[in-house]
Amino acid sequence: MPIGVIVNALSVVFGGILGGLLGHRLTNEFKAQITLVFGVCSMGMGINTIPLMQNMPAVIFAMIIGTAIGLAIHLGDKINKGGELMQKAVCKIVPNTSNLSEEEFMITLVTIIVLFCASGTGIYGSLDSGMSGDHTILLSKSILDFFTAMIFACNLGYVVSLVAVPQCIIFLILFAFAKIIFPLTTPEMIADFKACGGFIMVATGFRMVKLKNFPVADMIPAMVLVMPLSYAWATIVMPLF
Repeated sequence: MPIGVIVNALSVVFGGILGGLLGHRLTNEFKAQITLVFGVCSMGMGINTIPLMQNMPAVIFAMIIGTAIGLAIHLGDKINKGGELMQKAVCKIVPNTSNLSEEEFMITLVTIIVLFCASGTGIYGSLDSGMSGDHTILLSKSILDFFTAMIFACNLGYVVSLVAVPQCIIFLILFAFAKIIFPLTTPEMIADFKACGGFIMVATGFRMVKLKNFPVADMIPAMVLVMPLSYAWATIVMPLF
């Protein structure tokens, strides 16, 4: 049962509704400061999973090679373009009624579509939920997403709630895919997968606090490579030593 995926989508829906009701009552300083806390929470979630790592060389290799692949194929740019397409569809349902200019509205809406639908934490959490049945990451992310959606909706309005639809579809697909590959994994592979996701969550936290703009979207291929590399390291490389 994809409990984590459903709760995460609902958190965006209700956060967007509450933010739309609050309107501009929250100050810009409050929004900026609370976002810093979101970033620290993301870092904490990542730091909590990194110690689970069983085969450090495999995880590090996956992070480097995976990010290199993402950068080479411009994965981050492709995800942004996908966000722009979703933004056009969303705007046909709910037009721009905010005080932002049309350009600012579009840019901000694309940002939250990418943030909610293609974040490393969400992708990792959906796969982890499907493979292990542990919804902790998605439930923790839901708390962050609720307040993030509320903050964005103060400026954009109720349109933020609609982003939960593509988010839920994407995460359900990942959840179902994880169910298929789980029988092929080992506990060590799962642990290394979680550690890899932890690194991406820490990088996401750095982006949220605007300390360092890590290419989080381009790091996503690492999560595809880490389990095969973990298996190869444990069964092929290590026996040679």
